[in-house]
Amino acid sequence: MTQSKNDARGLQQNVKKGNCAYRPSQRRHHAMEAEMKPLLDKPTLSENFTREPADFSLVLGGPLYQLFRRAHLSGDTLELLRKRIIIIALLAWLPLLLLSTYEGRLLGSGVSVPFLLDFEVHIRFLLALPLLIIAELIVHQRIRPVVTQFIERKMIAPDARVRFDAAIGSAVRLRNSVLAEVLLIAFVYGFGVLVVWRNFALDAASWYALPSDSGLELSLAGMWYGYVSLPIFQFLLIRWYLRIFIWVRFLWQVSRINMSLVPTHPDRVGGLGFLANSAYAFMPLALAHGALLAGMLANRIIYLGATLPEFKAEIAMLVMFIECLVLAPLLVFTTQLALAKRVGLREYGMLAMNYVRAFDSKWLRDAPPPDAPLLGSGDIQSLADLGNSFTVVQEMRLAPITKDVILRLAIVTLLPLAPLLLTIMPLEELLKKLLGIVF
Repeated sequence: MTQSKNDARGLQQNVKKGNCAYRPSQRRHHAMEAEMKPLLDKPTLSENFTREPADFSLVLGGPLYQLFRRAHLSGDTLELLRKRIIIIALLAWLPLLLLSTYEGRLLGSGVSVPFLLDFEVHIRFLLALPLLIIAELIVHQRIRPVVTQFIERKMIAPDARVRFDAAIGSAVRLRNSVLAEVLLIAFVYGFGVLVVWRNFALDAASWYALPSDSGLELSLAGMWYGYVSLPIFQFLLIRWYLRIFIWVRFLWQVSRINMSLVPTHPDRVGGLGFLANSAYAFMPLALAHGALLAGMLANRIIYLGATLPEFKAEIAMLVMFIECLVLAPLLVFTTQLALAKRVGLREYGMLAMNYVRAFDSKWLRDAPPPDAPLLGSGDIQSLADLGNSFTVVQEMRLAPITKDVILRLAIVTLLPLAPLLLTIMPLEELLKKLLGIVF
């Protein structure tokens, strides 16, 4: 006991003097390292996404996401949504307002399209842009459980789990790619601004440009619009196309895995019916595209004298584009579903044949057992159940896509265009037609 006290007193003195003569033993040092190693090796948030299907995300990653986190515009799970929308929208829209006011093009002053009456620019930055940001949170929340269900429903065999995890890891690496977002920026400035915008800009004197023999003469507001505001919007939009490509690629890799599909599953797609829910996650993206088209058409109808029926082809093309963008990824499972349907029809057909022969022999050809009443017999109920199962296999679809999803996508895409109907008929007449359709 006295020796222990002396050792402790000596240790205190050494510490006070800054003397490092007292060191733990080598064995103790290794033991401490062994205890700390699990903590040091604990995966970070982004690393954990590559390991667990439950943490799969299409949006939690990439340089822009990391920038938002460092700028306190986002948390680890996309918190601070309202703050992020306000900052980005004001960065794109507010300088246009201030510069247009400074140049005297806020409400007129010799231009056909003043800033405050430019429907396209307000819809683009105050409606479509926030929708692109809102879509991140919705996609994050709704796609994660979709990926998890591959495991929860035991669609992936244990021996194929390695390939499934590899598909997740590959998707996350592409999502986090710095090179991919750098190429997106280069594409936005090299093609989106210099080619697309200048060729599709409104052919009228506006707050951002005046037509001339040499092309568009940009105002100060037009310079900010063309080289800051539009690139911000185009980058966020094309970044969504990259994420959908990642989603398509991930689903295609999963579809190459031999999955355990059940032909008699009530969802009529072998148990893959949960994939149809992924389409609902992209509804804000569809709404944003509809809003973009509505803004563009509004300007051309009001300032260039066009009419809404002139743009029937553009409207139809947008609806088809959105339907393909959201639903086409689900078609990668067609091959496996077709195979499962063929196998199911063959196997359940043989089972039904054997059962029907036995039923026919027992109740019709041979004398039925005297103590077996026909009324309430389990054989008849089993025959009905078997017939229902065979019908389910026959009605199997070749893609996890429903009519409800197709219809809702079309409605959401067309919804922003509804106010433009007032340009071809008065509100009173429009309401009468709607009431006539309903009643």
